[in-house]
Amino acid sequence: QVQLVESGGGLVQTGGSLRLSCTASTTIFASDLMGWYRQALGKQRELVATLRGGRDAIYADFVKGRFTVSRDNAKNAVYLQMNNLLPEDTAVYYCTAKQIGRNYWGQGTQVTVSS
Repeated sequence: QVQLVESGGGLVQTGGSLRLSCTASTTIFASDLMGWYRQALGKQRELVATLRGGRDAIYADFVKGRFTVSRDNAKNAVYLQMNNLLPEDTAVYYCTAKQIGRNYWGQGTQVTVSS
């Protein structure tokens, strides 16, 4: 069983930055996928960015050029650097890890961007 714990959410003004962190309770191999999804109020959960193997990053179109996903495999951690935040980025951000075909989710961290 993998437990994921996120941190780093909060309230920021438009154009500001936040860095989300997520740490897994067990070993996550570099070949396993880790990343971030988000869910805004009244909307479905959507992909933000994922990373596998340190190089295979996938970004949603709406965050390209603003967000960067990275990992520290020694710490079983994944990060999301978010720059130039917009009000439409307001959502609960969830960390995810996929190992042996099973998806794990964190409890989520709220990001609120004020206009």
